[in-house]
Amino acid sequence: MLVLSLLSQPALAQQASQRTQGGAGSPSDSTAPHMLAVGDAIHASVAPGTQQVYRMKVPAGHVIQADFNGRGVTLDLQDAQRRHLRRLGVADAGTMGLMWIASAGQRLVVRATGSEVGQVNLTLTRSLAPAPQGGEPSAASLESPRLRALQKTLDEGGDTDAFWREMALAGTPLIEPLSDAESLVTFLWQGEGSNIRLFGSPSGNHDPLARLGDSDVWWTTFRMPNTARLSYRIAPDVPLVEGSKRDQRRVILATAQRDPLNPHVFPAMEDASLDVYQGFSVLTLPDAPPQPWVRPRVNVASGSVQHYRLASRLLGNERDVWIYRPTHAAPEALLVMFDGQAYRSRVPMPVIMDNLIADGLIPPTAMILIANPGPEERGRELPPNKTFGRFLGEELMPWARMHGLAQPAAQTVIGGSSYGGLAAAYAGLMNSRWFGNILSLSGSYWWSPEGERPGWMMRQYAQADKLPLKFYLDAGRYEATRGGHIGILETSRHFGDVLRAKGYPVTQVEHDTGHDYLHWQGSVACGLVALLNPGRYAQGLKGCE
Repeated sequence: MLVLSLLSQPALAQQASQRTQGGAGSPSDSTAPHMLAVGDAIHASVAPGTQQVYRMKVPAGHVIQADFNGRGVTLDLQDAQRRHLRRLGVADAGTMGLMWIASAGQRLVVRATGSEVGQVNLTLTRSLAPAPQGGEPSAASLESPRLRALQKTLDEGGDTDAFWREMALAGTPLIEPLSDAESLVTFLWQGEGSNIRLFGSPSGNHDPLARLGDSDVWWTTFRMPNTARLSYRIAPDVPLVEGSKRDQRRVILATAQRDPLNPHVFPAMEDASLDVYQGFSVLTLPDAPPQPWVRPRVNVASGSVQHYRLASRLLGNERDVWIYRPTHAAPEALLVMFDGQAYRSRVPMPVIMDNLIADGLIPPTAMILIANPGPEERGRELPPNKTFGRFLGEELMPWARMHGLAQPAAQTVIGGSSYGGLAAAYAGLMNSRWFGNILSLSGSYWWSPEGERPGWMMRQYAQADKLPLKFYLDAGRYEATRGGHIGILETSRHFGDVLRAKGYPVTQVEHDTGHDYLHWQGSVACGLVALLNPGRYAQGLKGCE
């Protein structure tokens, strides 16, 4: 593997000074473009007002996978004419796994975003060759009355122009009420492409969109309860690649983008207009629970957030950690949250904490957001891992105590979603002296060590002595078993049954949603109230139905 370490900070600073003296109006290339092959890694400094440019020795049509970590820098993809195609990597979001389709002359551009020298770590990890394309999916029966009417128009020689004007005005998806409790929801795409997929489907699969005859209308329809909420993307021209089924499932990320006729974007971001690949589109049906704590309020003071780098002797790595402290009051409780980079960028955790505290729903609570060093480390550390458990008890929490954050276990919550929810439950087993409350959102309780039968976490709790723990378990009804893969919904129910049989206090809820930060930003608030102020939660809260 080629490792490039480009330009010392003094050299970059001198270059930035020269560029400023020259009066250029936009960042200039700090070096001639470097050529990158699969396996190459970049560790570079980027001075304010400059950029690094790279070309790729990857055949056109191949799908590139890469890992990117940018401190004070962004990563953009340009075409051969230096036109912007998409922002691949944002600044200060931890290590991100990226995927895109190579084409001739593409450039990767790393730009500094602030007034200090930035740092970029970029590795091209894999290249997946294209495979022969399959045929279009067979069309299902048209349930949508509006699409049936459009089909009649097409059969009579009409076109789709009026239909698309209607969709642009109303916004997509197309929602047609069936009853007070249920609606038909049709996801739509306009174009002449092929292999168009829905990412974030209610089915839990990457469902194909079918073409309406030979028109430019692509569609897939679902019956959904009016309490549903989810975020989604649509991926046109998803490539078929030579690789595993998992590779083929993941490659949808190479083209997934927002629904162009849906104005609702998650997470809220300033750069959503930069390109169609930023953020997700939002579907919220009329009876979906409100999320009253996710937006800043002018009359609520903001707590402070500080960034740290925490090294672990036990794990042999280091990671980003953010500390939130409430304003105007000393902390009386503590939340430790996994996947900290996501709960800082996608989910506005500081804002949620500000509002819950201001409403008197939780006591003044500090928070530690723990990032993952990278995607591979996340996959090793968050599924039950004794060394990571020791890191929490022997390194993280003593560090928290040093910073004046540690609280009694009964006032300390450890939480996360997906693998993070699983890790929170395991942390309760290993470190109940530190953590007395487990907040698990869509916990991956299907997980078991290789070679063992499903239900590993359930067996651990069933066999262990009862511990002083309380639980909040949340799962989506669109996370059910599918395609032979055991679902989060059923395993979460099983885990809750085991806990109750052992005598643990358990608050268990299910919602009409999927594996989705859009939902988790609401449920994390409800979980905190249920664990830190159970009496108030029991009285009922709008948004925590």
